[in-house]
Amino acid sequence: MLNVQSDVGKTCVLRKLVLTPLIALVALGFLSLAATAAAESGQSAFKEGRSLEAQQKYEAAYDAYQKAYDANPKNTEYRTAITRMRFLAAAAKVHRGTLLQQAGDLEEALKVFEEASRIDPSSAIATQQINNTRIMIQKVLGHSGPRDSLPSGDSDMNPDILDAQGPVKLINVSNAPITLKLTEDTKMVYDTVGKLAGVNVLFDPDFTSRRLSIELTGVTLTEALDLVAAESKTFWKPMTANTIFVAADNPAKRKELEENVVKTFYLSNLTAPTELQDIVNTLRAVLDVNRVQQLLSQEAIVIRGTPDQVLLAEKMVNDFDRASPEVVIDFALMQVSRDTVHTLGISPPTSATVQLQANTSSSSSSSSSSSSSSSSSSSTGINLNTLANLNATDFTATISSANATALFTDSNTKIIQNPQIRSVDGQKASIKIGDRVPIATGTSSSAVSGVSLTGLNTTQFQYIDVGVNVDITPHIHPDGEITLKISLDVSSVASYQSIGGINEPVIGQRKVEHEIRLKDGEVSLLGGMLEQDDTQSLTGYPGLSQIPILKYFFSQKNKEISNTEVVFAVIPHVVRRRDFDEFNRRAIDVGTANSVHLRHAPKQLLQSEPDKTSVTTPTAKAGGEATAALDLDPSGISVSKGSTFMVNVDLSGGENVQAVPLQVAFDKQGLELLNISNGEFLSQGNQIVALVHRENEVTGVVDITASRPTNSGGVSGHGVVTTLTFQAKAVGRFPVKVTKGAVVQPDQHVTAVSGSEISVSVQ
Repeated sequence: MLNVQSDVGKTCVLRKLVLTPLIALVALGFLSLAATAAAESGQSAFKEGRSLEAQQKYEAAYDAYQKAYDANPKNTEYRTAITRMRFLAAAAKVHRGTLLQQAGDLEEALKVFEEASRIDPSSAIATQQINNTRIMIQKVLGHSGPRDSLPSGDSDMNPDILDAQGPVKLINVSNAPITLKLTEDTKMVYDTVGKLAGVNVLFDPDFTSRRLSIELTGVTLTEALDLVAAESKTFWKPMTANTIFVAADNPAKRKELEENVVKTFYLSNLTAPTELQDIVNTLRAVLDVNRVQQLLSQEAIVIRGTPDQVLLAEKMVNDFDRASPEVVIDFALMQVSRDTVHTLGISPPTSATVQLQANTSSSSSSSSSSSSSSSSSSSTGINLNTLANLNATDFTATISSANATALFTDSNTKIIQNPQIRSVDGQKASIKIGDRVPIATGTSSSAVSGVSLTGLNTTQFQYIDVGVNVDITPHIHPDGEITLKISLDVSSVASYQSIGGINEPVIGQRKVEHEIRLKDGEVSLLGGMLEQDDTQSLTGYPGLSQIPILKYFFSQKNKEISNTEVVFAVIPHVVRRRDFDEFNRRAIDVGTANSVHLRHAPKQLLQSEPDKTSVTTPTAKAGGEATAALDLDPSGISVSKGSTFMVNVDLSGGENVQAVPLQVAFDKQGLELLNISNGEFLSQGNQIVALVHRENEVTGVVDITASRPTNSGGVSGHGVVTTLTFQAKAVGRFPVKVTKGAVVQPDQHVTAVSGSEISVSVQ
């Protein structure tokens, strides 16, 4: 029993020893297959990327290279390809996104720009287009995002300077339109305008008042003050948030009383010191301000002037301090050469030489009786006695050899160079690809005491650039087109020629110089050159070499055809362009030639367009539904043609009301609006009510705003806001209705109210 267990244990151990290597081999096999599959997948994707790149499908090529790189991240060839293709793929997406943006597909354009930014995070044009597209989407939606707050400053600075405030502005004053007609003293006019808007008015001790006749209709507080100032030859400035100071308008008083502010502008896009000086000169000339200092080391400008001058300076600096546009230029140099040589025929002997030669030997013999002997002698010369006996054996003839040739040679040469260069707008950029070849320019000898030392001769050399030399100066237009001033020089060493004992290189050159204007991504042929050489030669016996068919036995024909084609192409890609907005191009009112003064747009109480067909529904207030309403009284009117009648606009349910803007529509065919007058509701507390109205003569719609002075508080309850006087012009039934209405509280909170409609019967 024990032996059996031992055998079983040995069997299990043996199985483990056998299975473990098998499992390892199977695992290695699977790993090897996986690695092979990954390598084949990467190679297949890489080949696909090469094919797509050749077709200039850069986005798809980048995706293919990315797949190859993901399959084998250690492959240097894959990494190089995806790095090279990153810029071209991002540029292609930016171009496609721009087309979508121009077509109005902003959401899709934003996605494409974001993809371009992910591919090439360094692409400034992609980031710019993302921001621009988001702003365009916000405009389409009818709102814009909040502005970021500016940092307060360095915490190590004196707290007093951190608490320093900017220029004084009028705040919390009424924006309701002012209607005023009076002939009074200048001080009285200013005081009246101030009371209507809730603004305190102070006068310079040297101020001399004079009588003034003024008539204002539907103007804001700032406009009213400016009009009174222009009429009275005075100027005003804010002293506090609700107080102004008035003085006579002359240079001495303006210099004495106008506040000055100081501001530093840091510029971040300067490329040359002259640009900073240009901006300073422009500020001095346009704003008529002399206290402008430039700090080149800090790339900053410090300006001191009136608040309006500094505001304009800020706008101008913002207009000028922008990143210069940049462009990447792809050059394509393609050169194709083909040489074809045909040689056919027999090259016959072309020379024969006949030469006289001496006889090779001569002999004689003699004998005697006593002894016998023999002797021989030889001679290598020809004597006069043998001239008469010359024959063919005394001459030798030499004939040159004949060669039979049947040869065809065809050679092709392709040269493709694709240099790429990136340049800033207006700045010259150069690229040189090739060699520097020495050329002798002169020889000099050293001399001592007037005696030349021939062993100390010196030759001077000058190096020239041979290869592809490109000089380019781009100019990028606001519409995205590019003007290129190009000098392209392609040269090579064609041969060498001995000059003065020195082998000088002969430089073959192809040069193009011109100026063109292209669109982003447009391919332009800079220049093309096709050179064809056709050479034929015939060698043979005169006459015989002209006989058809037989000429190939007595002559040799050589034909050589050489074709050389060179093409230069250029493709520009904008990577950054000037980023202008609507505000940069807008004209701004800056006052007169004597003083810079900005005029700010008033705030509007009613922002939406008039609704000419229906009565607006009141919006909900915080804490419950709005209960205020504007009703027309009487509810029904019957009059005869040509008579006049009045319609009251009553406000009910008003709470803490300071102003009531409303809109009334009536039928112009049967009714004519004669007059609009104040009601008693807003006049409570003996307050002066400002009433302004604007009528559309075509549609029969009138906008009316009635408002109390700013600091007079609001009123509650119900009453007549305004009274309309009409005249009946035609027989029929004509509607009159309140199409839009609102109540404004002292804190400028606006709440919409409901309207009503009546019918006027004219008999």
